[in-house]
Amino acid sequence: MDDHDDEHGHDVEGLDRVTSPMQSYSTRAVGIGLAVLAVGLAVAFALPLVAA
Repeated sequence: MDDHDDEHGHDVEGLDRVTSPMQSYSTRAVGIGLAVLAVGLAVAFALPLVAA
């Protein structure tokens, strides 16, 4: 039985690709994400409130 139907016609062996939920992330990456969130919230909410 051939259970390799998901190869889509190209060689997938030897690829080091990992999907995002499986990748580990550092505390630095979390900090950068929180900083981007803070800036985004400030632009989306605080800036219009100050301008009003």
